[in-house]
Amino acid sequence: MYFFLNFLALSDLCYTSTVTPKLLSDLLKERNTISYSSCMAQLFIMHFFGEIEVLLLTVMAYDRYVAICKPLHYTIIMNLRKCNALMLVCCVGAFLHSFVQTFLTITLPFCGPSEIDHYFCDVYPVLKLACTDTHLIGTLFIANTGIIVFVPFVVLMLSYVLILYTIRVYPPKSRSKALSTCSSHITVVVLFFVPALLIYIRPAATLPEDKVFALFYTIIAPMFNPLIYTLRNTEMKNALVKLWCQNLLFIRRPLF
Repeated sequence: MYFFLNFLALSDLCYTSTVTPKLLSDLLKERNTISYSSCMAQLFIMHFFGEIEVLLLTVMAYDRYVAICKPLHYTIIMNLRKCNALMLVCCVGAFLHSFVQTFLTITLPFCGPSEIDHYFCDVYPVLKLACTDTHLIGTLFIANTGIIVFVPFVVLMLSYVLILYTIRVYPPKSRSKALSTCSSHITVVVLFFVPALLIYIRPAATLPEDKVFALFYTIIAPMFNPLIYTLRNTEMKNALVKLWCQNLLFIRRPLF
């Protein structure tokens, strides 16, 4: 689990770094601009690291399934070689998805207004600027995103269905312990997957609510991921409680 958490933290850092610095700088400017090449680069990098996170969360769900449903075989099934292979699959799948999205966008002719109704370059807002019929391209976008996002989501949900089916015969204490190990992952999945599905698994169009949904999977989820997983670590919780108690004693200590 910690092997994948390291890569999740790195993916979160790279993913949100493609949006947050530009967003903060734009908030300080009266006129916000981005070049065409920078826009395409942002689109590619965002979808690359975003898809890594999608596939990584799916792999982590499988990891939880093996740990709970086949605990005696966990070290054999999830050995280092297999973990490295799964990470390689995540990176290759993310690259193919991002390459297709960016390539389809680059092939579009842009000759109309150049104002994007969003705070970063994404496929649907950019698609709206094309001066040609985008029905086919939009369908390809949905198909590409559907395969690479919806299918992992189904696999992820299937993993948890199997987990729930397996622990139904466990004693209440063991069942509670098994579910507690999944709570952090489920929270992250809800924060990241649900808003992304609401935007990408639908006809190619932009809505005013898209910017709010996008905040969840571009900034809020990566920001809260370390906190969510940290609070599930017993040693970290004990260290935070100890630090908090020391601060309270320091505050209450008389000055004279």
